[in-house]
Amino acid sequence: MAHKDIMTGPQPKPWIEAIHAYVPGKAKGSDGRKLVKLSANENPLGTSRAAIEAFAKAAGAARYPDPDAGELRAAIGRLHGVDPARIVCGTGSDEVLNLAAQAYAGPGDEVLFSRFSFSVYDIAARRCGATPVEAPDSDYATDVDALLAAVTERTRVVFVANPNNPTGTYLPKSEIARLHAGLPDDVLFVLDQAYAEYLTEDEDDGGLELAAVHDNILVTRTFSKIYGLAGERIGWGTGAPGITASLNRIRGPFNVTNHGQASATAALGDQQFVTASREHNSAELARFEAAMSALGNHGIRPIPSKANFSLVLFVGSLEAATALDALAAGGYAVRHLPGQGLPHALRITIGTAEQMDEIARIIRTAAEQAG
Repeated sequence: MAHKDIMTGPQPKPWIEAIHAYVPGKAKGSDGRKLVKLSANENPLGTSRAAIEAFAKAAGAARYPDPDAGELRAAIGRLHGVDPARIVCGTGSDEVLNLAAQAYAGPGDEVLFSRFSFSVYDIAARRCGATPVEAPDSDYATDVDALLAAVTERTRVVFVANPNNPTGTYLPKSEIARLHAGLPDDVLFVLDQAYAEYLTEDEDDGGLELAAVHDNILVTRTFSKIYGLAGERIGWGTGAPGITASLNRIRGPFNVTNHGQASATAALGDQQFVTASREHNSAELARFEAAMSALGNHGIRPIPSKANFSLVLFVGSLEAATALDALAAGGYAVRHLPGQGLPHALRITIGTAEQMDEIARIIRTAAEQAG
């Protein structure tokens, strides 16, 4: 009989064994108690009524969805001024990000991203056998010069989230253009705009414009954040015809459901909901960041955010893990990210005004008790 620690069946590729599986935000305490979930950057205003109504009227589960998501791609194209033929849809933008790495990188290649980036980038690199490479950050923000310095002849894909997750930091249009201009033509630049709808019009980073005229940039977006459709897993990307054709070859053939396509299409038509969500987030984020900044004498610092969350650093007597426990005791789940090199920080989704006031009160009390 084989020893219990020896695998005798099929062996996974070694790069698969090296993957640390994605850890989602928690919604329950260690005792199983349900908590207010401010750990996954979901929209506290919920979902557009138009999207909910469209979901209810969508084709039933017995029918396959449109494999090309034609109506949804057309709606995306109208809103953003993008040719629908240059759009690919996925099960959340996560699928599109993974497809990008799979299509353009493999064993012996490198996939580059900044320190403190979205954890899916590391997974996307490893799952196709490529080597993930982290460039140094600049005070928790993406450093363009550091990224360009880290490019080698083996670099095939560069991932940048703007605004960035989990830090909330943001690169202006000029920096995105400078980064793209500095990359070799045979390197795919993937600009992850999952939180772009939280930016004001004058903060647009120009990614869609670049993707319309260059052959080596893919811009991705999601319906999981401001549109409030996280449960339906809908995302999209746009780039040159060659890029979208490559991703379409390897994506799932029916990857966006009937209900997902219908609700996302309707959500695009309800920009009043998007505006209301952006304005709510802007107001509550500003209030919360001010409340955390007021605790600077306790070693607490929020990283300025352009997204729908705040990364709060704990470098004084109150440790992040202790604050996490205090918030859980108060009924709230937030995100602790020691696995991403942030054991001293909590990422806190912006919720309702009442929730953010309570979060701030709990942290302030815990800081005062810590001395």
